Amino acid sequence: MTVIKPGGVIGILGGGQLGRMIALAAANLGYRCHIFCPDERSPAFQVAHETTIADYTDMEAIAAFCRCVDVVTYEFENIPSETARAVAELKPLHPGVRALETTQDRLLEKDFLNASGVDTAPYMAFQTREELDVAYKKIGRPAVAKTRRFGYDGKGQTLVRSKSNFDEVMKVTNGTPAILEGFVQFDREISVVVARNALGEVAAFPVSENVHTNHILDTTIVPANIKDVVEAKAKVMATKVANALEYVGVMAVEMFVSDESKQIIVNEIAPRVHNSGHWTIEGAVTSQFEQHVRAICGLPLGPTTAHGNVVMKNLLGADILDYQKYLEDPKAHFHHYGKQDPRPGRKMGHVTWINPEG
Repeated sequence: MTVIKPGGVIGILGGGQLGRMIALAAANLGYRCHIFCPDERSPAFQVAHETTIADYTDMEAIAAFCRCVDVVTYEFENIPSETARAVAELKPLHPGVRALETTQDRLLEKDFLNASGVDTAPYMAFQTREELDVAYKKIGRPAVAKTRRFGYDGKGQTLVRSKSNFDEVMKVTNGTPAILEGFVQFDREISVVVARNALGEVAAFPVSENVHTNHILDTTIVPANIKDVVEAKAKVMATKVANALEYVGVMAVEMFVSDESKQIIVNEIAPRVHNSGHWTIEGAVTSQFEQHVRAICGLPLGPTTAHGNVVMKNLLGADILDYQKYLEDPKAHFHHYGKQDPRPGRKMGHVTWINPEG
């Protein structure tokens, strides 16, 4: 892999808060960032060296963007695969096209995980009501119906308790390809944020325990309240996924854990830096954002040791208006994403506490 030395330009597809935090970490290592995003209000634009405002399908704009950068990455997984392929023909793209295409489609992702020897919930594809009925008879109840593409934070999915829910399912999926997943009984949700470079070196952060509210991450706790054997197994599973994808960069593998059986089921893969890794900015020797820059630029991976017990809380919607309270807290590390419209459920910022009391 060609090393992109400090002073180089990193191209980032996507202008949200993840792109913003990648750009901030890149600047600390001496890199400049060029953000490509169709939304002129993108929070990443506020900290970028250069910006391009254009649609992801504008191939002329993509080509011009690639001429200005040394390496390209993305901060969310809904980049069109055709765009990713066009970029990869012009400049190094990390993570690669395979990782993006696999994780964009829930069916492809589940098939990939099972083929890699990683357990998932039972699942079956459907699109029509008749196919839903067949899948329901096979999977059983309760189950969760999910659109195969473009779903996050609970969007595009609904719980299926009986056939009386079928009308709601078909309304949510809207005739698009979907899957029906068996409902998994679990005690806690965890994630492993892991980095891999082109040499195949892998570094995993301590496993985080995640608490969701209305399908949106509310709080991340490190270390997770799990046995050492479960932590080790979770890291092995995440490493197996990264290696199977020949991944370059930081990714997150979200999992369900049963405390009694110590069973781990992989829920999904995020081919990017991840909300559950925000705690690493102050809470680990190397942040997930710096680690991502290191990996995609061919630099040595940094140590992932945590500085202590850490709690990270998302600030959603109007929560951000309490910024003064967090700024007055001597133990709080407050982050504002620069967004101006605090809509309900919108991720506006986060706060991290290290070695919190209790």
